[in-house]
Amino acid sequence: MRTTLRISRAAAVFTAVGALALTGCSDDGGGKNKSDKDSGSGKQSSSVTLPELDGEKLSVAAVWTGAEQANFVKVLKEFEKRTGAKVTFVPAQDPIVNFLGTKIAGGQPPDVAMIPQVGAIQQAAQKKWAKPVGPEAKAQLAKNYSQVWQDLGAVDGTQYGVYFKAANKSLIWYNAKAFENAGASEPKTWKDFLKTAETVSASGVTPVSVGGADGWTLTDWFENIYLSQAGPEKYDQLAQHKIKWTDPSVKAALTTLAELFGKPSLIAGGADGALQTEFPASVTQTFTGGDQPKAAMVYEGDFVSVNIAQTKAKIGTDAKVFPFPAVGAESPVVTGGDAAVALKDGKGAQALLTWLASTDAAQIMAEQGGFISPNKALDAAAYPNEVQRTMAKALVAAGDSVRFDMSDQAPQSFGGTPGKGEWKTLQDFLKNPKDIAGTQAKLESDAAKAYKS
Repeated sequence: MRTTLRISRAAAVFTAVGALALTGCSDDGGGKNKSDKDSGSGKQSSSVTLPELDGEKLSVAAVWTGAEQANFVKVLKEFEKRTGAKVTFVPAQDPIVNFLGTKIAGGQPPDVAMIPQVGAIQQAAQKKWAKPVGPEAKAQLAKNYSQVWQDLGAVDGTQYGVYFKAANKSLIWYNAKAFENAGASEPKTWKDFLKTAETVSASGVTPVSVGGADGWTLTDWFENIYLSQAGPEKYDQLAQHKIKWTDPSVKAALTTLAELFGKPSLIAGGADGALQTEFPASVTQTFTGGDQPKAAMVYEGDFVSVNIAQTKAKIGTDAKVFPFPAVGAESPVVTGGDAAVALKDGKGAQALLTWLASTDAAQIMAEQGGFISPNKALDAAAYPNEVQRTMAKALVAAGDSVRFDMSDQAPQSFGGTPGKGEWKTLQDFLKNPKDIAGTQAKLESDAAKAYKS
């Protein structure tokens, strides 16, 4: 769920978003040797050749739930139709390395795992769980992906991961009616964002929903502020722990974040309420309740649209979006990604990697909404609305300037474990945003231990 991308003029990408309803397009079936397939975006030649796998049973593990899981299963169903294999989706839990370790220790690893952290891919390779990507999948990667996405799935020069999903995670989604009633407009800077929050609060609606029960959302808040305020070079240094978390740049970013977290009246339920609110609820409570939603704004990525679709709100009319406000000279753009990694040898697992690297597979998922593909060969017409098309085009246009989410680059014990490391420390910071020095010291202590190990 987490990754970082720097795009100049990022704010301009989203300013022309009009009234757009979220509409889904169903995927069309296909035979095993089908050369063409009809889809919501028109007829498209098959982009990939797959082997016959009649009767072979495969399993795929991912942390995805709800609509996201259901949409991914459609991709797996098309693979079944084309190959004759039977694929089972295995629900996984964070931290996924621990989940996979248990499965491997029990002798029942999934054939493929969708891994959401660069650090976790590295761990899987170091533990010799991951199997190298075969020539057919490599060919799809070379054809469809910028070099940076190939490099992000490689460890010590060996390709292990196929990035199937990316996410633009620098978006503020808002309840259009709440803004209208408050007389609020879309802010472009952090200073204006805080003013907008106060304006909405004065109208009787709490301005910001925070899914603090999921620590990764808090790392994303920090990373957006840090990238915009400190700049990409400092960002890279902190991501690699070449500078310490006690650095003045971290103090500056936490001080900025405390301008929001330090005002409980601006957060739905205050700090205590936010810490009991999981990410999906942080979205749905923003777009339910008529003229009196529990919050007017919620921060997170393009995948928020999946959760909005579970309400009556329509994207582009009831639910609108603006880029994360600029703290420094430019708005940041942060992206997350999930890579398919084979954990078993065999033709079936490699075929599935090949399929997930293809344009056909990306198209099926794109048509459902709530998804962005790093596949540069995918026709943007596959996305169901202009909001998603513009976000996808921006990500692909960034090319090799992509930088991965800081917490995803870290060892999982620091950047990707519930109740530990960065997730836990930032949850504590949400409770007590005055303790900036203590927060920095704890982050540095945990990071130093994790990077040494």
